[in-house]
Amino acid sequence: MKTIKKIIKWILFVLAIPASYLIVSLILTLITVNNTESKVDNTETIYLSTNGVHLNIILKKKDLDKSLLKGLVHSPSDNFFSLGWGDEVFYLNTPTWSDLTFRTAFNAAFLKSPSLIHLTRYTHAQSNWVEIKISRSELSKINELILQSFSTDTNGEKILLKGKGYSDNDDFYKAKGNYTCFKTCNSWVNTIFKKSGLKSCLWTPFDFGLINKYK
Repeated sequence: MKTIKKIIKWILFVLAIPASYLIVSLILTLITVNNTESKVDNTETIYLSTNGVHLNIILKKKDLDKSLLKGLVHSPSDNFFSLGWGDEVFYLNTPTWSDLTFRTAFNAAFLKSPSLIHLTRYTHAQSNWVEIKISRSELSKINELILQSFSTDTNGEKILLKGKGYSDNDDFYKAKGNYTCFKTCNSWVNTIFKKSGLKSCLWTPFDFGLINKYK
């Protein structure tokens, strides 16, 4: 009987960890920071997109600083750059959700793993993107923070993973930082918004927390 009770206690303890994570995450997601918006200076446009799980920031190519654009693969017909940050193994081994395995998901969530920036190029804005009006200074800060997320080689150049993109309009670059359940692809986007002075969640690992604040 004592053994059974111990097993039950351990099961409850194990279940309490993800439950606590979920509850705290939802609470922090609902708390909005930088909620004061100045419409007067909001002359620039950026976008947010999600595939249902993963957030991306989209910038017009003309709005990228020279230092951020330098070293990025692109052509004259590319007008929008969609950028996301995430776990390297997850990105490279999961081109579609049908490719997702338990091991990949577990390692991404619970192990400190290297990260990549995923850049997808578009000629036209997509209908499912959420448009956000911001100021020039906020746009400049976003450029700065995204640039800081790229890893560079000894010459200061961005590190492209050649031939690893899913199609002919996207590429992967080595990124700084490690992916964990506390620093996710969505918290990366949210942190950039928060540090840029834009409306954001106090913290969130989810895609819906930030994007719903702009719908």
